[in-house]
Amino acid sequence: MDNTKYRNRVLRMRDLPEKTGLGRSTIYLLINQGKFPAGFILIPGGRARGWLEHEVDAFLTQLACIGGAQHCPVGG
Repeated sequence: MDNTKYRNRVLRMRDLPEKTGLGRSTIYLLINQGKFPAGFILIPGGRARGWLEHEVDAFLTQLACIGGAQHCPVGG
């Protein structure tokens, strides 16, 4: 499957727990600690926040590598 069309897909908070396996409170904690992508405001002056899917994927890949994934594409 060609994943290039999904590179700029925007995820909302409601999508992140299913995508990451983490709860909302854990995601917010990691954002506050600078360990999870902070996302961006979707509309200037608005409150809605989004995350680029490829940035979330990179976060998950980094976690997998730190956790000892056998086929780590980053540095190993």
